[in-house]
Amino acid sequence: MSRLLTFPAGRRAKWIVVAVWLAAVVATLALGLPGQLADAEENSSTSFLPGDAESTAALAITQRLQGGEEAPTVVVYQREGGLTAGDRATIRTDLQALNRATARYASTSPFRGPRLSQDGTTALLTNVLRATGESDDLLGPVEDYRAIVDGGDGLEAAVGGPSGASTDAVEIFEGINGTLLLAAGGLVFLLLIVIYRSPIFFLLPLGAVAAAELTARAAGFGLTEIGVTINGQSSAILSVLVLGAGTDYALLLVARYREELRRHEDKHEAMALALRRAGPAIFASGLTVAAALLSLTLASVNGTAGLGPVGATGVAVAMLAMLTFLPALLTVVGRAPFWPFVPRFGDTGSDATHGAWRRLGDRVALRPRRVALGATALLAVGVAGLVTYSNGLTTGNQFRGEVESQRAQELIAKAFPSGQSAPTDIVVRDPARVDEVVAAASRVEGVAAVSPSPWAPTSARCSWPPSWRRSPTAPRPSR
Repeated sequence: MSRLLTFPAGRRAKWIVVAVWLAAVVATLALGLPGQLADAEENSSTSFLPGDAESTAALAITQRLQGGEEAPTVVVYQREGGLTAGDRATIRTDLQALNRATARYASTSPFRGPRLSQDGTTALLTNVLRATGESDDLLGPVEDYRAIVDGGDGLEAAVGGPSGASTDAVEIFEGINGTLLLAAGGLVFLLLIVIYRSPIFFLLPLGAVAAAELTARAAGFGLTEIGVTINGQSSAILSVLVLGAGTDYALLLVARYREELRRHEDKHEAMALALRRAGPAIFASGLTVAAALLSLTLASVNGTAGLGPVGATGVAVAMLAMLTFLPALLTVVGRAPFWPFVPRFGDTGSDATHGAWRRLGDRVALRPRRVALGATALLAVGVAGLVTYSNGLTTGNQFRGEVESQRAQELIAKAFPSGQSAPTDIVVRDPARVDEVVAAASRVEGVAAVSPSPWAPTSARCSWPPSWRRSPTAPRPSR
């Protein structure tokens, strides 16, 4: 094991390791594998549902009946005190314009309505978009609808429903992978500058982490080819995991290597000792984290279960890069990148003989049991809040700021059952029992209305009262 760990520190082996990693990165980029992971993401409703859940099976049936997954659009108009004759004229004009807009898209149905609330304050126009998995199929039509719909003079108007909420989510989360990487990379950059106080050295661990990230995304694409479900959420987490774990392992290795450079004149010997002493800890940590992530494969939700193997693969690749590519790079370049605080043979550094961290370590060593008990007590207090933890996600707080679909839902909830914009689908396999199922569903507490679906005679849709809430980006519930 020791010989295998120290292989990248060999005088010839270091060149072999660097060459193999560079060849792997070049091949990965040439084949476009990192980008193919994004193309292979499964972001349909089923990726956010348990694979064996009744709603998943029902959703598959409704998609087959509809020819795809449908996302209703709801345009809401509201005036406090009641809609005026001018408001109704505006709605009719908008309806004609909206239907002209839908004619440009093959995956949209004409708008229906208006449907007026009992108090006369609110009117709804509705249509359906057929989702194909491409964000443009939602963004294009909904953005056109929003360009047409405009209230004013006391008339409030908004475009919402599942298609509106999905559009808002896409616009907010579009490019989130790049944003996360930029933010995390910037933080790592600052940490490396502060820790090593060098304007050059940070390039080496960041370069190794970048190679690991590209390789991990290529491996993630390979996992999708064997049936692992990866969605946009798990793909983003993969990048952060690789960056975080890779940087952590790099810090452990470099700290030990810098100490050994002060004790040994030969950089190869210094790196071999650093790998021999820090390598087992890094290896054990990587395996522990990977094993913990693999436990997610037991999750019921498809996307969460897929995060297990993809996350474990990312951590394993990061660990491998920090135990091979980074030490080989460091051995190739030697001491120079540590400038201006180059660790010379025979020097005494703060990490070796004195400094705040050394003093802290000495105090811990004097009273290890007391420190362990105190730390455990602090951690216990910190996790006590999990007893009553709830994320509390609702339509009102899913987004940090107000978006149009959220405003539309609030307007609908004032005059209609809030489930009006996203009714629950009930699939009835026997057409002769539709009336029986409608009657049974109508008796369920919280159901405001049940009506046959416009797209299939063997199904019904339930609307829920205003007290019902769910996330606007969650899949439409089906039963």
